[in-house]
Amino acid sequence: MKKQHLVMIGNGMAGLKTIEYLLKETNQLYDITIFGSEPYTNYSRIMLSSVLQGDVTFDDITIHDWKWYEDNEITLYPNETVIEIDDQQQLIATDKERKMNYDKLIIATGSNPFILPLPGIDKEGVMTFRTIDDCKKMIEAAKHYKKAAVIGGGLLGLEAARGLLNLGMEVDVIHLADRLLNNQLDAKASLLLKKELERQGMHFYLEKETSEIYGDMSVEGLRFKDGTSINTDLVVMAVGIKANIGLAQKSRIEVNRGIVVNDQMETSTPNIYAVGECTEHSGMVYGLVKPLYEQAEVLGQHLANQQAQYRGSTVYTQLKISGIDLFSVGKIDETDQTKAIYSYDEIGETYKKVLFDEDKAVGAVLYGDTSLGGSLLDMIKKQKFIPDHQKAELLQPVKIEESYAATLPRNEHVCTCNSVSKSCIIENVLNKNLNSVHDVKTHTKASSSCGGCKPVVQELLDYIQSDFFHETVKDNRFCSCTSLTEDEVVRAIQQYNLTSINMIMETLEWNNATGCSSCRPALHYYLEMIYPEHYVHEEFLFLDHKTNAFLEKDGTYTIVPQLYSGKITTEQFKRISDVLIDFKIDTVSISSDQRLIINGIQESDLLSVCNALNMTLHSYHPSSLRSVQIPECNCNKEKEALSTLIQEIEQQTEFLNLPTSLTIKAFCCKNMLREHYFDLALLQTGNGWEFLTDQGILYATINPQEMRNVLLSFLQYYRRSANYNEKTVQWTERVGIVHIREVLFDSATQQMLLDDLNNDQISRKQLMIRHPQL
Repeated sequence: MKKQHLVMIGNGMAGLKTIEYLLKETNQLYDITIFGSEPYTNYSRIMLSSVLQGDVTFDDITIHDWKWYEDNEITLYPNETVIEIDDQQQLIATDKERKMNYDKLIIATGSNPFILPLPGIDKEGVMTFRTIDDCKKMIEAAKHYKKAAVIGGGLLGLEAARGLLNLGMEVDVIHLADRLLNNQLDAKASLLLKKELERQGMHFYLEKETSEIYGDMSVEGLRFKDGTSINTDLVVMAVGIKANIGLAQKSRIEVNRGIVVNDQMETSTPNIYAVGECTEHSGMVYGLVKPLYEQAEVLGQHLANQQAQYRGSTVYTQLKISGIDLFSVGKIDETDQTKAIYSYDEIGETYKKVLFDEDKAVGAVLYGDTSLGGSLLDMIKKQKFIPDHQKAELLQPVKIEESYAATLPRNEHVCTCNSVSKSCIIENVLNKNLNSVHDVKTHTKASSSCGGCKPVVQELLDYIQSDFFHETVKDNRFCSCTSLTEDEVVRAIQQYNLTSINMIMETLEWNNATGCSSCRPALHYYLEMIYPEHYVHEEFLFLDHKTNAFLEKDGTYTIVPQLYSGKITTEQFKRISDVLIDFKIDTVSISSDQRLIINGIQESDLLSVCNALNMTLHSYHPSSLRSVQIPECNCNKEKEALSTLIQEIEQQTEFLNLPTSLTIKAFCCKNMLREHYFDLALLQTGNGWEFLTDQGILYATINPQEMRNVLLSFLQYYRRSANYNEKTVQWTERVGIVHIREVLFDSATQQMLLDDLNNDQISRKQLMIRHPQL
């Protein structure tokens, strides 16, 4: 079935979560193209405040790196904005004069910061806080200016103020309302927050309306409508956001405050959908992550032809500002219809309030201690009946074994944003000895999006570490077919001279006589590493460098012409084309590393096809070195030396298996590095060559032959010491970059690795395997 073309406008959190949910259901329905107006891959916008405060780096907030797009065969056009939608021809146009047809279109343009139309808004020193570039500008500005004024005392404003304070600036916060976070906190909680932030160094001007930003060319101060003023060097506009509906409006799609969508996230125009902050559903425009992810789940399932409906979201706020935990949900101020229970600990500086409408909780505010947030949210969402005698008990300390996290069913999600269940967290905590919320976030993604589940994750950790939790650590088996660990299996292969998968399974008493999809590829890899001279994957056919193929499950064969660096000559193209026509082969695909993969060759035709093609064939293997690519750039540098170097690397590794597939890219411009995904990279500079890993420059030299040797010895050391399916980033972290440098810089060890790799390559080439029926 031919795939439809799905185009998404916007590369933000809600849009990419939609694609995640779609791919979770199926990857067979769509070819996916994404346009992002920023020059970055998908990142967590809500973590920008943590970057500003110095808690994390820009790299830390990346959600999907280039490899994710590549692995999922998604085309991303960064730094390119869609400016026109032609719904009649189902066509989009961009600011780079690109035009593209679509079958389905998703608008995920997010929101724009609201800019007050003040005199002086265009002066130097006025900025917003919405993107990575905004964050970078603020960090740079803090190096030159001493005093900042943040207009807006909401979530965004306080986060920006805290970051600027951390950067060493004096910070004033100007807010129109009579209290901070007036949409999230009641008067008592807001006052407690204000006092704490003042102790930390912030200054507040409440019930102040700015009338002018004054100064000559740059900002010198603010004037207010009551006639007062303050001096400042920098103004950060953080008064709120508004849905980015300009493109939809221009395209005659129905809009109100946002792009109007129905329960399937469909707009008023056929085949066009919208998701995220740019949308309006049942009169509501959402600006928090969790509702947007709930929309994304519905749209992802709908695009996968599943039944799904979005019915709106229960909005709540869970955040930490300057070390202070806050939570609010539902109604925050009393009315004639509500009654409330309170708890205030002046010494511990905690405040709790729950509002009731008869026997149902309808709202809550927590300050300082938000451990009850999960259970209160559950009560309000499910509209649970709470009799009077239980209401007073809600704010009392809960026994750990009776806590919300302890009583939550194992299959229930703790983190709904990332679909992380209680069971998943327990298994990771036990197996990996996790001890903090940060550890859990790193290994499971729980709490990495909106952060609303952090108290529940902490509560679950406390329960797991208590005397009331009795589960034990699960074993670290190689797979479900055996009780042995991976190290024990490898040692047994060497100890008992096991030279085939059947011998391994028989000698080591495999539970499943044929193995499984986890153990068989791993065993193939270790057998080849241990016995490179005579072991070969039974699904490979190798006669010589021009006759080798991979046996598919349907009995047909696959061959891959060797096109070094992903380049093909006119003669090669014609020869391949002639063979495809002569043998009526119609199944050809192009891999993500620019290789032509010819599928569906019948056994009876295989030798004839190879003879007619008369080309060197790549030893097709799922865990091999991908074609080393030189990304296109606009510079005028000579690339011949770079092409020669990478061709030598491919020739030395073309028949070798690796722990997992590996992407190496070669660059002639340093500024191209951040625009492309790679496991390893070669950079041609004005002074020579650099070899880079994910942890930075590993080696630099002016000699291309020396660079070739370093890279090849690195690959051989990785092949010999990495675990199956262990990425280079995981391997370098485990082994240590300092140790790797010591190995590669030792000339004797480097030569030994090069000889070892060369012997492996020769052994693989000389290994003749003849299919009995050929």
